[in-house]
Amino acid sequence: MQQVKNPAASIALRVATAMHQMGIDGLPRNYELVYEAYSGSNPELVREFIALGKVKTQEALDELGRKYLPHHHEDGLLSRQNGQVRAEMSNFISLLNEEKISLTDYGRVIGHASKTILTEADLEGTPLGQSIKMLKAATEKRAHQNSNVVRAVVDKTAALADLQREAEEAEAAKFVDPVTRLASRRAFNKAVAKIYANPEMPVLCGVAIGEIDDYARIQEQMGPAVAERFLMQVAKVLEAVSGGGDLACRFDAGRFGLLLYTSDQEEITRVVDLVRAKLKATNFVGSSSGARVGQLTMSFGICFSEQAPNAFDFTNFAEKALATSKSAGGNTVTVYGANDYVSKDWLIYKKKPVGGFGA
Repeated sequence: MQQVKNPAASIALRVATAMHQMGIDGLPRNYELVYEAYSGSNPELVREFIALGKVKTQEALDELGRKYLPHHHEDGLLSRQNGQVRAEMSNFISLLNEEKISLTDYGRVIGHASKTILTEADLEGTPLGQSIKMLKAATEKRAHQNSNVVRAVVDKTAALADLQREAEEAEAAKFVDPVTRLASRRAFNKAVAKIYANPEMPVLCGVAIGEIDDYARIQEQMGPAVAERFLMQVAKVLEAVSGGGDLACRFDAGRFGLLLYTSDQEEITRVVDLVRAKLKATNFVGSSSGARVGQLTMSFGICFSEQAPNAFDFTNFAEKALATSKSAGGNTVTVYGANDYVSKDWLIYKKKPVGGFGA
C-alpha cells in the first residue's frame, strides 16, 4: 500500500493523531467530537473543546458531546421530552384526583338525601326538599366537571401528541443533510456502528469516501449558491448509482460517503467509476447565463470492512485512502490495503480530465 504523502492534508489523520496525543479513547462518539472540533465548522464547540485543557476526561467529553452531538447521547433529548411528559401526566393525575374528590362529595350528598327520604314524610319545606335541591345542584356541577375533564383530556392528549411529533422530527432531522437531503454524517456513523455490532463478525461491506476536487476554490470563485447547486448535482448522482439498500451521505463541505453492502471490490469500483463518469458527463452551470463552467471531478478512498477491526478504523482507513488520492493530485481513487484485494496497478488509478475544475 502506498503511504500517504501529506498526512496534514486530511482532517481525519490529524484527528487520529490528536486523539492519540491527548489520550482520548478511540470511541466513535469521541472521534466525531474531535473531528467536529478540528474541522472548525462550529466555533462554539471549538472554543469549549479547547477550554477543556490538555487533559480531557471522558466525562468532560461526554458533557460536550451531549450539547453539540446529541445523537450519541440520546438521553439529552429524551430526558427533556420525558420531563415534559411527566409534567403533563402530573397535571392529568391532578385532574383525576379532583374527579375523585368530586365523586366523594357527590356520594355524600346522595347518601344524605336517601337518609332524609326514609325519615321524612312531608317534602315541601323539609330537609328532604333541601336535599333534593342539593342533589340537583350537585348533579349539575358534576355534569359541568365532566365536560371540563373531557376537554382537559383532549388538550393533554394533543399536547402529548405534539411532544411525540416534535421528538420524531428532531430524531429524523439530525440524520438528514439539510442541503442535499442525503443522509448526514451522523447517519453514516450510526450505520457503520451497526456493521460492527458483533465485532467478531462484522457485516461484509465497503465504504467509499469522496471529495469534490477544488471545492474550496469553486465556492470562493462562484459563491455558495453555485457551490450548493454542485452539491445537489453530486447528491443526485450518488442516489442514482447506489443500490436501494446502500447509504449515500454528505459529510461536510464537498465530502460525501457511500456505504455499500457488498465486499466485492469490482462492484464497489464499478459504482465509484460510474459516479465519476456521470459527473464528467454533467453540464455544470455556474450562473443564470447557462454557460458551462467546466468538468467536476472527485477523488475517492475505499476500504472494506474485513480490513478494519472496528467502526473507527473502518472510516479512518477510508479517510487515509482519500488523503492518498488527494496528495496524488486529485481525480484519483485509492483502495486502502489494495494488495490484499486487487492487483498493485489498481492501488491508485487516475483519469485526467479535459479542462474544467479538475484540470
